[in-house]
Amino acid sequence: MQHLQDKHDRANFISGVADLDRYFRLQADHYAKRKVAAPFVLLDDQETVVGYYTPSAYGIRLADLPVELLEKFPKYPVLPATLLGRLAVSREYQGRKLGQFLLMDALRRSLNNASEVGSMGVVVDALDANAERFYIHHEFAFLPGQPGKLFLAMATIKKLFPG
Repeated sequence: MQHLQDKHDRANFISGVADLDRYFRLQADHYAKRKVAAPFVLLDDQETVVGYYTPSAYGIRLADLPVELLEKFPKYPVLPATLLGRLAVSREYQGRKLGQFLLMDALRRSLNNASEVGSMGVVVDALDANAERFYIHHEFAFLPGQPGKLFLAMATIKKLFPG
């Protein structure tokens, strides 16, 4: 995995999800330069982008957390989290568990960064039912009253990466 760079071809990336493709082609580089997001890319042997994800800082309102988590966090109105705004795999490489690989890399990176800059969990924006099923399979839970937004606590992420 490496940070998105100018040398990476974004024009030919096709995941099959128009919003994800448009973002990667037209916005990812601009957002990276403005430090709004930090896109990471997965490359094949020919240095072709086969997948990407975009973590960024996020504030989650305490009231938006699932009720079972409320007692585990300080009673601040807004808590720090990591947003995994986008995650996509090239259509050519789908079905090879690269989405799971990208997600695990993003979660590991989020966990490591949480020791430097506080983050109590990861929030994702699932664009459709397939994405929702993917994140639920990986133990994310819906944020009440926020369609398409799911959450995974850093304590749960820590269990994925013992040691």
